[in-house]
Amino acid sequence: MKISDTIKQRLIIDGHRYHASDNISKYIHAGETGELIEEVAEKFEEVLQSLIIDTKTDPNSSGTANRLAKMYVNEIMGGRYLPDPRIASFPNDGQYDQLIVVRMNLKSMCSHHHQPVSGVCYIGCLPGDSVIGLSKYTRVAQHLANRGHLQEELTEMIATRIEKITKSKGVAVYIKARHGCCENRGIMASNSSTQTTVVKGELKSNTNLKQEFMDNIKLQEMADGHS
Repeated sequence: MKISDTIKQRLIIDGHRYHASDNISKYIHAGETGELIEEVAEKFEEVLQSLIIDTKTDPNSSGTANRLAKMYVNEIMGGRYLPDPRIASFPNDGQYDQLIVVRMNLKSMCSHHHQPVSGVCYIGCLPGDSVIGLSKYTRVAQHLANRGHLQEELTEMIATRIEKITKSKGVAVYIKARHGCCENRGIMASNSSTQTTVVKGELKSNTNLKQEFMDNIKLQEMADGHS
């Protein structure tokens, strides 16, 4: 039995969904990631052969199947196969109760055409009893992004995860990204971007807080010359 079938069987028995955006790491046992890469490499080699690419004499295509397999499993879809990062939270001893806004670059992949999605993500968090290190916002967001996604789905997932980890009284996430499926095929819209926003808790119910979050984004975009 192929290693992918073995892993899939575990998922089905447990009733666990395995969509492109799902993390399935707990169903992959020690040593099986390497076996999965080998299997995926064989499949990519078949794809290259079906595309009539000579992987034996073309030096630029030799080893491409293995590189693609490693890239998918370890990198651009690593958020499916690697465990969630351990994020330690700390008591909010100072009882800081003002909005925190963190900005980061974000890379993902469209689950429709497997084209790159690249942009910027803003996370707004109104601290509750716990806080996390500033770099951890980026770590959480990028781990979730390293899967196959729709941008709307990813925005919701980041907001939900940050809300759970921080036990925040209010969370907001804004993503502005360019999509390879729009730029590299179809309409070839090289300057297009998609913006999505999710607000939860007090950032949803408190108009002033929500406006403060959006004003922070506007100021940063102006500073970067994107206004």
